Amino acid sequence: MSTDNYSERRRHRRIVSTMPVRISTIEPERDPWTGKPFFRASQETCANVSRGGAYVQTAEPLSPGRRILLEITLPDGRPVEAIGRIAWSKRVLTPRERDVQAGIGIEFLGGAAEHFAALENYIDKLIESGAAEDADAAFA
Repeated sequence: MSTDNYSERRRHRRIVSTMPVRISTIEPERDPWTGKPFFRASQETCANVSRGGAYVQTAEPLSPGRRILLEITLPDGRPVEAIGRIAWSKRVLTPRERDVQAGIGIEFLGGAAEHFAALENYIDKLIESGAAEDADAAFA
């Protein structure tokens, strides 16, 4: 499939932007040794973002379908908190694949209107300034 067709299917423009992000699972997992429920939380790196979702680089990708709480810190310090769903995950199995980043694609399901407004404002400013790099072209 060509990158152009893929870009045309997106509802929101995706831009390259490296930002810190905290991911927390919403549904508990069971510890295989104790049987006790636990939640995952990790600090990761957002590699690209749009109004509809984000790509997050992580060494421990979660399984598709999992719901998460996502907390992105925009470069100006404003937080964007959203409920999301893991749309896909990419695992790197061998050390030889150093150029390939493991990560997860996240679809935003909901969040506070003011947080999404701040995200849209950030994306729009980057696009208007000419500083935005199209993520579909960058990761093709």
